[in-house]
Amino acid sequence: MRRRRSGGNGPVRGGRPRIQLYAAATLLALGAAACGPSAASSAPRTEEDRPAPRTGFSVRYEPPAALDRANAGFLRGRRVLEQGAADVNAFGRAGTVAVVGRSCGGEGSAYDPGARRIEICYDDVAEERELFVDAGVRPADDEVAAVLAETFFHEAGHTLVDLLGLDLDDRAEEDAADQFAALMLIRRGEAGERQLRVAAREYELSAAAGEEGATGQEEGPRDEHSPDLVRATNHLCHLYGAEPTRNTDLVGTKLLSREQAGRCGEEWRGTREAWQKRLASVAAASD
Repeated sequence: MRRRRSGGNGPVRGGRPRIQLYAAATLLALGAAACGPSAASSAPRTEEDRPAPRTGFSVRYEPPAALDRANAGFLRGRRVLEQGAADVNAFGRAGTVAVVGRSCGGEGSAYDPGARRIEICYDDVAEERELFVDAGVRPADDEVAAVLAETFFHEAGHTLVDLLGLDLDDRAEEDAADQFAALMLIRRGEAGERQLRVAAREYELSAAAGEEGATGQEEGPRDEHSPDLVRATNHLCHLYGAEPTRNTDLVGTKLLSREQAGRCGEEWRGTREAWQKRLASVAAASD
């Protein structure tokens, strides 16, 4: 599934580069006035060679492989990348980043630090849909779009780490990218909270599908991510910590015990403050 494959010297498949994080201080003015969905940027009119803006995240789409045509149409139709790029661009444009929809042949969505490029895979659409359909969710369009939104923000987190030059080890960077995704979705208000719930559910389903061993650890060599069930719990904890009134049903479940939930408010505030400090330089760099 997504964000699990090492890309060698190319794009960091699974969002696992030794890169670093950034965005803007105003990102974390997470009050009610800032929680509405942001306006999406215009979709590109051509597949290739469209001039990129001087700075910021810009979206384009490569022609899909034959098997990915429907998946590519879904990604474009839902405007996941355009909306995500607009959300990030709203807080500062300290660098130029290409966001590319493409066929990846199963390699998984990734950030390529050498090219400063986020790749979101058409084939991820089919993989995520299969996971939810197997769990009895049909047609799972909203669920797939939610997971893709969280995937984009996760990879954007890696991009921002890179642009800021933060000195984070692999696991700390992966956790920070997950936190960035949670922050950006929570900022969207109730609609974003629902998407973050879906992303947590995807991690739970992925773990149940057998991608993690009996200890909850990723099977196979070298994965810097936290185990999927830990990532699911972290997302739910951020949700509850940020908006406890709307998310009381998360408490006392198998993923978020009452004891854990008691610490979520403090964890959320710590995450938010850490990002405020990290991201303050983006607004300054954009001036």
